[in-house]
Amino acid sequence: MRTRYIATISLAAMGAGFIVTKYMLPDAGWSRMLESGFEAGLVGGIADWFAVTALFRHPFGIPIPHTSLLLKNRNKIVNSLISAMENELLNKDSISRKLSELKLFNGLASGAVRLIGKRKTRLSLVQFAQTSLDRLPLERFSGIIRGFVADYVRKQDIRPIVQKLTDKFAHDSWDEKALDYLLGAGKQWVSKRETEQLLGKLAHSKLEELQVGGFMGFAVQAFIGFMSPEKLGPMVQNMLLSAIRDLSQPGSENRVKLLNEVKSAVEKLHENEALMEQLKQWLESGADSVELERFIHLRLEELRQLLLDKLEEEYSRGGRNVVKGVRYLTDRAKEKEELLQQWERSILDYAVHFIERNHYRIGMLVRDNLDKMDDKALVEMLEQKIGNDLQWIRVNGAICGFAVGIVLSFF
Repeated sequence: MRTRYIATISLAAMGAGFIVTKYMLPDAGWSRMLESGFEAGLVGGIADWFAVTALFRHPFGIPIPHTSLLLKNRNKIVNSLISAMENELLNKDSISRKLSELKLFNGLASGAVRLIGKRKTRLSLVQFAQTSLDRLPLERFSGIIRGFVADYVRKQDIRPIVQKLTDKFAHDSWDEKALDYLLGAGKQWVSKRETEQLLGKLAHSKLEELQVGGFMGFAVQAFIGFMSPEKLGPMVQNMLLSAIRDLSQPGSENRVKLLNEVKSAVEKLHENEALMEQLKQWLESGADSVELERFIHLRLEELRQLLLDKLEEEYSRGGRNVVKGVRYLTDRAKEKEELLQQWERSILDYAVHFIERNHYRIGMLVRDNLDKMDDKALVEMLEQKIGNDLQWIRVNGAICGFAVGIVLSFF
């Protein structure tokens, strides 16, 4: 401690000056004046040394009464320190006053804008995002997501879901859209030349399989002999196309009947217990399958690669979109200033209540740490913190004693 050496030197200087002026200088007025000054400085320095030392330990190890004051009053000092922290420094009013001076969101916004304004910071953020994204264990995430899906499916009653889907199916006229799609696809298929030939062969083979006796059988056989697959194909094709056109006409009787049947069947799907049980088993089996986990993992890999490509592009552009994003957020925040102030008050109120409820823990921590220190360690810590300033008392005592001694020598 540098100040301790200075204080010791000042005391030694007073002692050496007293010896020199007392025994080595001629007996004259000026020497007696200096002798008086050095004598008073020596007394003042020794007295202040005793006073400062008595705070921390017994001078010369002698248990003089009212010395080693800090150690004797250790518990009082610790209790006073903790009481001051709890009742003075960390009370609700002081915390509220200090926190009310903070502009939390404004400070964060201005700090973010200053940081993002530096190209090096932007590039560091982009690199950090790339590294973090590249190191994500997607295999683990895939398993977690699959497990979540499987658990959800097992616990879920699918009948209400099916009912909602069927209600939406009817409400949004998906039955008509589905029918029109099927009719369009059917018309396209029926209109093909290959379909005409297939229909002709199929109709002719089925007519030949008919087993009809009597006059009706004779008539059927005559018809079969007269009609070849090449003739039956266009006939069946035209009949099917005519039926498709009829069902495609809005408001046609057959279309309305068909749609009503479809809608009625769809609305009763959730009441079919066997179908619901089979659907539930199918969903559970699919959710527990390795294929689903593989599918999720592939989708996550594609998403990661897409994001990495975007980040690489952003890095090559110097992080311009980062600046735009931060400015966009700050602009939106300014538009919602009242909401932000409300959030800020809520956060600060929570912080005040949290500290107020738990500030005693800080006192417990301080007490626990102090109790772990022995007397020597505690004295050394206090001397390091306040000893430097106290040593100046010794220096000032020696100097002031010297000055007072000089003054007193005139009397």
